[in-house]
Amino acid sequence: MPQGFFHVMNEDGPGKLQSVEFFKGKQVVLFAVPGAFTPGCSKKHLPGFIAQAWKIRDKGIDTIACLSVNDVYVMTAWAEASGAGDTVQMLADGSAEYTRLLGLELDSSRFGMGIRSRRYAMIIEDGIVRELFVDPPGKIEMSTAENVLAHL
Repeated sequence: MPQGFFHVMNEDGPGKLQSVEFFKGKQVVLFAVPGAFTPGCSKKHLPGFIAQAWKIRDKGIDTIACLSVNDVYVMTAWAEASGAGDTVQMLADGSAEYTRLLGLELDSSRFGMGIRSRRYAMIIEDGIVRELFVDPPGKIEMSTAENVLAHL
């Protein structure tokens, strides 16, 4: 995984989390969505990972995280509204900097959304991507919790 950072909400307010530290020595499932509170992301993608979290963790995954090109306040509100709690860690990439480092940005300007993330999921072991599942625009198939589980 590239070196960079995510914005996260800490007890003291917004902060930065270094990607190297986040992935170091852990098995992580990272999934990304085009936008918090958008229909597919809120009705299918995030709820699938919340519902399947215990099965994913039973396969040896230490952390399940959701990345979106939204600010930390939106991601925090989405976590609260969705009931994600401590089940899924929300990672904000408001300016799409980390998303660009991954090469997984999507220009959604024609929909009034600007640069966003493609919809994907990764299985990461100690900072190395073991599996990458990228959905075509408008689809939620390869990056679902169920598909990730099938590959663990």
